[in-house]
Amino acid sequence: MCEFCHKHGEGQKWYLRSENYSDDLLSDLQRQKYIEHFFAQPLDWPSREEEQYKKIKRLPYMIRLIVEPFVVNRRKKTHFGQVVPIEDIDQMYEHVVSTVRLPCICRETFLGSEDKDRYCYGFLMLPDIKKKDPGSDSPVIDESYRAGPNIHGWEVLSKEEAKSSLRGLEKKGLFHSIWTFKTPFIGGICNCDRSDCLAMRETVNLGIQTMYRAEYVAEVNPELCNGCRNCMRVCQFGAIYYSSGPEKVVIDPTMCYGCGVCRVHCNKNAIELKDRSSVPAAANLW
Repeated sequence: MCEFCHKHGEGQKWYLRSENYSDDLLSDLQRQKYIEHFFAQPLDWPSREEEQYKKIKRLPYMIRLIVEPFVVNRRKKTHFGQVVPIEDIDQMYEHVVSTVRLPCICRETFLGSEDKDRYCYGFLMLPDIKKKDPGSDSPVIDESYRAGPNIHGWEVLSKEEAKSSLRGLEKKGLFHSIWTFKTPFIGGICNCDRSDCLAMRETVNLGIQTMYRAEYVAEVNPELCNGCRNCMRVCQFGAIYYSSGPEKVVIDPTMCYGCGVCRVHCNKNAIELKDRSSVPAAANLW
């Protein structure tokens, strides 16, 4: 299991523990200020942070050995993501009442406009946001956290609406990741691709880990695979290869992040997820 399961999950999947979604965590004043600051930042924040990380990669090797672990450890304590498959998201919604769907800051920055599908999902912890007592001290991530010149109303979704929407995004080839706001509080789900996601750019392109692998690895059943390569087209991590001899695809477990999106695009049901711990080549890769 990943280090977060040991630190925040008592040896179980840490993101399935109700304590990590609790009002007690969200009511912390420092965490509330952090979330307010996060959503109030100018839209050039992702590109500015990416440029800072590029500068780190240009530092002399010996200095990078000191700076990079410091940056990674800081992100673990404040705001990091982990890839999760849709089955685990279904279980997460046992702890979450509903969702606010909001614009993606990364896409607003890199594409120059708000994405029409709103790929970010923030969790609501209260039974019904519309019935919330204005005088209540119970915290909730809602549109009041959004600040700046471009303020749009956030869409409130029921848990069933959110899960259905997330499955629709998988069909577009997007994978799911959960994100902390001052760890271990889990504030929501992002739906990412490699071109427009800051965390993907930092982790995969720059090698400064902001997003971590899932608890799983995808594996192909060669007896079922017909070599159509649909799965290759949607793998955001470049983990799937085509072998021209047997005319089958092969998944490299050392590159697989275990998102499971490839399964959705396999017409032969030839791909399944296995526990990462059961795959020796990937067991210690996060």
